Amino acid sequence: MKGELPRWVDLGLLPAVNLLAALALSSLVVLAIGVNPLAALAILVRGAVGYPEAWGYTLYYATNFVFTGLAVAVAFHAGLFNIGGEGQAYVAGLGATLVCLGLDALPGFLVVPLAILAAAAFGAAWGAIPGWLQARRGSHVVITTIMFNFLASALMTYMLSNVLLDPTYGSPETRHFAPHATVWKLTDIAARFGFEAPRSPLNAATLLALAAAAFVWVYVWRTRAGYALRTVGANEQAARYAGIDPARTIIAAMAISGALAGLMAVNEVMGSQQRMVLAFTGGYGFVGIAVALMGRNHPVGVCLAALLFGALYQGGSDLAFEISTINRDLVIVIQGLVILFCGALENMFRPALAAFFARERAAA
Repeated sequence: MKGELPRWVDLGLLPAVNLLAALALSSLVVLAIGVNPLAALAILVRGAVGYPEAWGYTLYYATNFVFTGLAVAVAFHAGLFNIGGEGQAYVAGLGATLVCLGLDALPGFLVVPLAILAAAAFGAAWGAIPGWLQARRGSHVVITTIMFNFLASALMTYMLSNVLLDPTYGSPETRHFAPHATVWKLTDIAARFGFEAPRSPLNAATLLALAAAAFVWVYVWRTRAGYALRTVGANEQAARYAGIDPARTIIAAMAISGALAGLMAVNEVMGSQQRMVLAFTGGYGFVGIAVALMGRNHPVGVCLAALLFGALYQGGSDLAFEISTINRDLVIVIQGLVILFCGALENMFRPALAAFFARERAAA
């Protein structure tokens, strides 16, 4: 049909074109400050994937983006726009911390799964409340999730400053978790098999992220609940006519979305930091929105987009270190351009591509 794109173009070529446009504009920004864009790109790529330690950091960042991207994707399939991944992950960190600190007398094979479940439960609860407010009270989920980000920030500042604070540190943070109450890092796993892995924060939460992606695929496309989710997202009136309860589906979608965002705390709190620190979410929840959009809200696409943004984060750090005229703020600008073209402007090139393929079909 006119205006439609082949599936491979919509899922593959269009995101690639958006990414190339973002990189082209980024090159102009880099050129404007007197730096060779090709040299900068070479440093960025090498910093992201050029040596084993870089891969560790890239995958570590990508793990966060997989969780937050999946959270946005699940809500999106229900017709919801979850902006609250930051707050949901933040509160989830509290759940994991309470278990890791309060139950550290238990053996590791018990405390670690319990902490992971607590993180998911706290994130689910923080996501379900805005879902309930929209489903039962008509409060728009975009507004409430943004508000809940601020509420989570205030709550965690209070908890870290007054309740969970370790007085031996000069900043608001908890004491370190017991070694058996953390998830294994790559270096620990390699050591158990007699190998030496490059030092990085990469840990077993990456495997949990892949499991979460598989769960989302099965849930959304292979279960009755997932069918109800997609039906509500496509047409709430038709869903109600088919006997589906939209309110219950919306609440469930936001709870699952919050749980997925909450699992990001496993990577940060139990894996990398091995304690809870202030503002550990680091904006990952907001970048997850772009990851979901670029990945077309499909788990495979989300994982690939997360890997791209992980590479940008890690490569950008090396770029700022290697070239003195490129500071961290400029790296954020480059990342922002990628988010802009792959998120807000993701359909800018769609009409041109649709017209091109329409002409090709007509000529054939």
